[in-house]
Amino acid sequence: MQRDCDVLVVGAGAGGMATAITAAKLGLKVMVIEKAPVFGGTTAFSGGVLWIPGNPADASGREAARTYMKSETGNFYDEEAVELFLDEGPRMMAFFERETAMKFVPTLYPDYHPDAPGGVDVGRSVLAAAFNASELGDNLKRLRPPLKTITFMGMMFNSSNADIKHFFNATKSAKSFFYVAKRLAAHMIELARYGRGVNVTSGNALAARLAKSCFDLGIEIHTDTPALRLLHGPEGVTGAEIGTPQGPVSVTARRGVVLAAGGFAQDVARIRQAYPHLRQGGEHLSPVPEANTGDGITLAQQIGARFDTRLPATSAWIPVSAVPVGCGKVVPFPHLIDRYKPGVIAVLSNGKRFTNESNSYHDVGAAMIAACNGEPETACWLIADRDALRKYGLGFVKPAPMPIGRFLRNGYLKSGRTLAELARACGIKGEEFEATIRRFNAGAERGEDPEFQRGSTAFNRYLADPEHGPNPCVAPIRQGPFYAVKLLMGDLGTFDGLECTPKGQVLDTAGQPIPGLFAVGNDRASVMGGNYPGAGITLGPAMTFGYVTGRHLAGVV
Repeated sequence: MQRDCDVLVVGAGAGGMATAITAAKLGLKVMVIEKAPVFGGTTAFSGGVLWIPGNPADASGREAARTYMKSETGNFYDEEAVELFLDEGPRMMAFFERETAMKFVPTLYPDYHPDAPGGVDVGRSVLAAAFNASELGDNLKRLRPPLKTITFMGMMFNSSNADIKHFFNATKSAKSFFYVAKRLAAHMIELARYGRGVNVTSGNALAARLAKSCFDLGIEIHTDTPALRLLHGPEGVTGAEIGTPQGPVSVTARRGVVLAAGGFAQDVARIRQAYPHLRQGGEHLSPVPEANTGDGITLAQQIGARFDTRLPATSAWIPVSAVPVGCGKVVPFPHLIDRYKPGVIAVLSNGKRFTNESNSYHDVGAAMIAACNGEPETACWLIADRDALRKYGLGFVKPAPMPIGRFLRNGYLKSGRTLAELARACGIKGEEFEATIRRFNAGAERGEDPEFQRGSTAFNRYLADPEHGPNPCVAPIRQGPFYAVKLLMGDLGTFDGLECTPKGQVLDTAGQPIPGLFAVGNDRASVMGGNYPGAGITLGPAMTFGYVTGRHLAGVV
């Protein structure tokens, strides 16, 4: 293992790899270390979407993007950082597509608040193109697998493409049946040959493409290699002591150390102080990698860096359900798609709805935290009738013809022949629950939601059912048996992080840059000011500021 480099990157997610690739392309000697036995970080679990205003598919213009950012970030608008992001995002995309294995494709995602000032119905979110991960060769076994709960037999598909529609329609359409059969056959061959699916999409494709780009440049990614402490003296940070199978090794980094360790979503002590629902004794279940324990932030704080949980939302919230996997263990299922479907609503234990279920996961999560303030737990129940369950599934429960018996037996899925029976099974206040369903159904018969205006925005409708009318998000709940899945609070990563200059240099408690220390990704405080404006607002800035920091380290202004 090399003991000196120009740049040492701590963490192998999108931000860290983007920094490493940029610096290496500009002639620097780069070393990447990763605490986990696999590379890819939270990126590999994600949807692989990047929010990049001004990308080739975005016709909205710079002023609209600036207006939207001001509207979304409010009092936390950072003009210098936002302007740099808007300048460099499209340049980052062009650089990576020209110089590396990265390829991006446009999406039809609306901004999450398309009706806000400067918001758009399409154009700002792009996606990593699908990738054959067998091109990683022997390194394939070190690519973090996708989150199991959002795959089907380990097979991946993008939430917004035709794959899911074909799977929903496999028993109703000959075209969809043969499409699904072909996909399954190809996947079985991959499993037999490689032990996992290799035609990867979403965040797994983004992580794989970035890793391939690293390896093409001769950048080794050292897994099972944590950073133990920063080497720090009067001249600033000069490297780090790292853990290896042979024991601690000191690595000199002539230009700087870049912290890209994924934030602190799995740092139990820190989130108990930062998350409001945990402060009042509730439960939290995060689908991000277990290695995201705030190591980068802790290393920086040990030498005087500034960190606070100051943003309106500490993390990107998402409702999750706890899927039993045996031996008393559960794994999180992030509810990314089912909430948008007609015939599905969410209620609290008091039997009442509390938000527009077709809003973004972050907005629904924030509403859930607010609605449960003062309660012993932050939770709700996702409700569906027989027809909705069979057509769309509910959480980890797949649509017909997949069986549901094991989910009823293990308690993940609750059922009742009547609404009153379902309420008793879930501990929901029965009379109020039945009244809620009556009120909802009265409007839903007309395709309306007078209480929360579900289906009123382009984003609400985007992941709904376009074949259901007149409102693709709304249908009555009327045909028993009725079903429910309990939702808890989760997150997709932290927004609060180390305070940095726009180019990524970490600041100390006096607000001064620490020479030789940089942060990217979720180790750096989000430019979004604790809000979630659109699909890809984590990965877009992570790669953009990684590109900016890599250029800065190479002396390119």
